[in-house]
Amino acid sequence: MNNPLFGSSAAAQRLVTAAAWVCYVFLLVPSLIVVPISFGNAGQIEFPPREFSLALYRQFFTDPAWWGSMVQSLFVAVATTALALLLAVPAAYALARSSLPGRGLLRGLFMMPMLVPVIVLGLGLYLQFSGWGLLDTTGGVVLAHVMLTTPYIMISVMSGLQHSDVALETVASVMGASRRTIFFRVVLPQLGPSIAVGALFAFLMSLDEVVVAYFLTGTDSMTLPVKMYSSIRWELTPVLAAVSTLLTVLSLVIALGIIALQRKTEAQS
Repeated sequence: MNNPLFGSSAAAQRLVTAAAWVCYVFLLVPSLIVVPISFGNAGQIEFPPREFSLALYRQFFTDPAWWGSMVQSLFVAVATTALALLLAVPAAYALARSSLPGRGLLRGLFMMPMLVPVIVLGLGLYLQFSGWGLLDTTGGVVLAHVMLTTPYIMISVMSGLQHSDVALETVASVMGASRRTIFFRVVLPQLGPSIAVGALFAFLMSLDEVVVAYFLTGTDSMTLPVKMYSSIRWELTPVLAAVSTLLTVLSLVIALGIIALQRKTEAQS
């Protein structure tokens, strides 16, 4: 059927495809510029670089300020992912399988960090953590990131639960298995890909998060995104190109892992 706006469905599809490619190219252009810059001279930012070297990468890995913030970010991301998994997976299973009154309210409370503007969360956490003595501490950043990432893991796990075989849980219960045994021996093996996707999302979100971390961190707990933001404001060092390239590659690897796990989940369902 012809569309009065686009002429035909085929033409409309081509137009949408072209628009999508324009958006992809627009998003890729900054990376295509930053990556060559990262292999330039350590003294200045120039594109295209007149000579190629690894000077900016050597400067990043030998500068304690940059390397220390990278280690801090990796530690925070790993700790955040582990704690968020411990909280989100049982919570998602309980909300999906139980008949607890007020399940909708509880689900809404868990999802609230996704709805509140991140700048508001950052300010609220700053005011609360200042009274608890958690400002400029690794524990404070981890707790804040757990709150931010838990909803995304819950969404992934709940999606996996929708495709899991409930009959296996029923059979295990009839055979006398305890609820704990059913959860660890029957449910978790089926949710492996969904949990992995949620964990990768949580790790990537924590690694890249800057707004809340900017409110909560200081010199003792500064993460890499906060260090990059501060550098942009005050010094604009060429090392930023090397750091951005490393984070882009890491994000790409994680994104490809998420896509592979999602395809595996779809194939199993």
